[in-house]
Amino acid sequence: MKFFLCVIGMVMIIEGLPYFAFPIKMKEVVQTIINLEDAQLRKFGFFLMLAGLGIVYFAMKGS
Repeated sequence: MKFFLCVIGMVMIIEGLPYFAFPIKMKEVVQTIINLEDAQLRKFGFFLMLAGLGIVYFAMKGS
């Protein structure tokens, strides 16, 4: 459970960095995301999930 909470905390740090560093640009990005079709957003989300799964796989395989 401790490891899981550490991972969640790290994800929150990484997710929060662009909003902290580039707030105006992030507002533009959010507006762009709002205007995307549902199918495009699903494909993008699926790609991100696959990329994350790949990173986790190779990180765990290397250790």
